[in-house]
Amino acid sequence: MAEVTLKGIKKAYGPVTVIPHFDLDIQDHEFMVLVGPSGCGKSTALRMIAGLEEITGGTIEIGGRVVNDVPPKDRDIAMVFQSYALYPHMTVRENMEFGLKIRKTPREEMNRRVNEAAQILGITEFLDRKPKQLSGGQRQRVALGRAIVRKPAVFLFDEPLSNLDAKLRVQTRAEISKLQKTLKTTTVYVTHDQIEAMTMGDRIAVMKTGELQQVGSPLEVYDRPSNLFVAGFIGTPPMNFIPATVTTGGDAVAASGFTLPVPAASRAATAQRTGQKVVLGIRPENIREAPRDPGDAAVPITVKVEFVEPLGHEVIVHGRVGDDLLVAKVEPHRAPKMGEEVRLVIEVEASHLFDTATEKRLGDN
Repeated sequence: MAEVTLKGIKKAYGPVTVIPHFDLDIQDHEFMVLVGPSGCGKSTALRMIAGLEEITGGTIEIGGRVVNDVPPKDRDIAMVFQSYALYPHMTVRENMEFGLKIRKTPREEMNRRVNEAAQILGITEFLDRKPKQLSGGQRQRVALGRAIVRKPAVFLFDEPLSNLDAKLRVQTRAEISKLQKTLKTTTVYVTHDQIEAMTMGDRIAVMKTGELQQVGSPLEVYDRPSNLFVAGFIGTPPMNFIPATVTTGGDAVAASGFTLPVPAASRAATAQRTGQKVVLGIRPENIREAPRDPGDAAVPITVKVEFVEPLGHEVIVHGRVGDDLLVAKVEPHRAPKMGEEVRLVIEVEASHLFDTATEKRLGDN
């Protein structure tokens, strides 16, 4: 069993506290992604799990054992870094063997593990090459292989795809995901890329300024963001945020250019908020072309187009409704032109309401 449990973790550098309080339970065999903007503390949290950073307070458990004072080499973890960290004077095989040699692994067992890992990663033909003779993607596979041969209880990944081009990132993240499912090793993966987080993680933990904002499955975090930060960070393009006022009776909200019924999940929370300001959140994919009969679950709006981004499979439309700017997604063969007025609809039950003071989603307990 290789659960990782962080209880009341704190990290400070002198008078500066970068992680004030951090609690997280990572299950055995789970792929957990820590995601957030640069400087939010996600890599610091990962390095504390690895033992590369001392914790200021709290406890870290790996497999039920407290490892606060256990050195990195004895924590049964393997870490893959953003920079690959390969020894340039060693061959691929020697790089992959290095950690095993330090542990005095028998030569026969060492060869078996290296050959097995190379086969899994498709780098068998590169075992006698030096790192400088490999591409960026191949070097990252070697770094993965060096971690795999250790057969650790926990894999730690610190933004391993940041140095790869866009196409290679897509390919390599799929390889890492398949590898984790094959090896069934508990994995903690750090990234600032929310697409990586959504596509790779069993669960994702969204961080901001050293604090957890929300932990859940990718779909849960996407569909029910706990606050404005999570709602704006997860999703591409980001969610539209529109100032609105709760109407009399609390069953609708009025923006500058339209009125929208309150979604069912938020009705109980708005019942006593008549006249209060809220933030209306609508994802671009929930603003779409208007059918002839939008039905009760959609509200028609007229958008004056200010900018169009054709992406091939879809078109991102930036337009204005009243005083508010909205971003919507439309089909490529129906792309409007700049300056044109188009009729779209908002999916009511896919919208969100947030408290202006606490920034929390209304309707969540």
